[in-house]
Amino acid sequence: MPSRIRHAVTAAAIGLDDSPAGSGFERNEMELRFVRTVIWSCVSLCVATSSPQGFSAEDSQSWLLAGAHAQEITPPKFPISVNGNMADQLATGAHDPLHARCIVVKEKKSATQPDTAIAIVVCDSCMIPRHLLDRAKELASKKTGIPGSNILISATHAHSCPTLTGVFQSDPDADYVEFLIEQIAKGIERANSQLEPARVGWGSIDQPNLVFNRRWLLKEGETTEDPFGGKSDRVQTNPGFGNLKVTQSQNVIDPELSVLSIQSKDGRPIALLANYSLHYVGGVAGNVVSSDYFGEFSQRVARQLKATDVQPPFVGIMSNGTSGDINNVDFRQKSVPAREPFEQIQFVAETLAADAALVYKKIEYQSALPVKALETEIVLNARQPTADELNAAEAKIAAIPDRPLKGLPAIYARETTLLAEYPASVKARIQVMRIGSLAIVSSPCETFAETGLAIKKGSPFKQTFTIELANGYNGYLPPPEQLRLGGYETWRARSSYLSSDAEPKVRATMLQLLSELNK
Repeated sequence: MPSRIRHAVTAAAIGLDDSPAGSGFERNEMELRFVRTVIWSCVSLCVATSSPQGFSAEDSQSWLLAGAHAQEITPPKFPISVNGNMADQLATGAHDPLHARCIVVKEKKSATQPDTAIAIVVCDSCMIPRHLLDRAKELASKKTGIPGSNILISATHAHSCPTLTGVFQSDPDADYVEFLIEQIAKGIERANSQLEPARVGWGSIDQPNLVFNRRWLLKEGETTEDPFGGKSDRVQTNPGFGNLKVTQSQNVIDPELSVLSIQSKDGRPIALLANYSLHYVGGVAGNVVSSDYFGEFSQRVARQLKATDVQPPFVGIMSNGTSGDINNVDFRQKSVPAREPFEQIQFVAETLAADAALVYKKIEYQSALPVKALETEIVLNARQPTADELNAAEAKIAAIPDRPLKGLPAIYARETTLLAEYPASVKARIQVMRIGSLAIVSSPCETFAETGLAIKKGSPFKQTFTIELANGYNGYLPPPEQLRLGGYETWRARSSYLSSDAEPKVRATMLQLLSELNK
């Protein structure tokens, strides 16, 4: 190593270690950022002249760097609105901390080729609107140099997190919106500041015992009424136990638990990104916010991998796959045993963490792989109410003085009046990423398992998984046949307003981008 580089690294190392070991003192964040910058400037200069220790001549012209950070996004003040239900709920505290869990992966190339970096962020949130995420990406891009088109930000869809998107009778807290934008950008910046030579690998395992299609077909001759007074639905969502009006579940599930593991060159765990197509497990218990099984998985997978004490801290992440019609309730049973609050969350998280650990043991790692991201914007048509439907909805609401509104007809009448203000079409961002022969596909919708399975089957990559509710929120995305069958996921509201041609268009766009990504 040239002497000027060695001196710089030595100085930086001294700066990192000038407090007593285990003292618990925290260093000023600006100083830490400066130290990391010095170190990695030196590492980059070393690499430009020779391969770093541990790299072979084969990958000296291209290798991976990676960093991860879990940025806390627990509301700084309570009470706060929590959405995901027909009526707003106020949380007065936190059961467990919420996070924006961030990964940055960079492909370092030769001096004649530009580096490529991608960032993946999974937030403990029910759903996040595009304008908020666009601002977070812009801020993160300014801080890190990672293009916004190479940043994927998704929500877990936990129904026990603060409201960020106005749906049903919940509206976002303006202060929390601004707080979240800053925290997401800070999380990406921190992950980027911890980039180090890395290796990655992936794999998957099927876990079919936790996922159930919640859409059940009605028996011939049976009817059920939708919120608009119609009786044409042929599907009932979440029919309850022992419902004699239904015959069978749609029975389409995606049982695959996908795992992307990121380690340092010497095998220290940096991060593990898992993906599973399951709705939230718990709701709001005791009026507290919670990260649901997504956050619990993060803690438990760290214990499974014996990565609780590594530095920088290991980041476990669970992202939501295509779970628009999937939940954790088996309505084939007559009932389910009573459980304590959060008990089922813990059971699901532990099961998936143990499965992820099984995959982890068999992963083969590589340190020289192509990294790439593509995105495009498509226009999707909206289902808007007619003039007569709007007039009827306005009259219904005007006749009800009490708030909050109660009963589905009144609640959906309000949704009808609000949807009337929506444009006839909306823009949606579709994004794909690759790390070697692994592809990640995302959409801004609650996507059905049927769509996710079709994407995986049609993908040209060795392994593909999908992340839903990414880069925005455009409600449910039922395939055309499911839209015709009706059921909760299809009832027109701000949570479900896309037209019947939306899902085929999204699916085709995803597959087209995957094909381009594979070139």
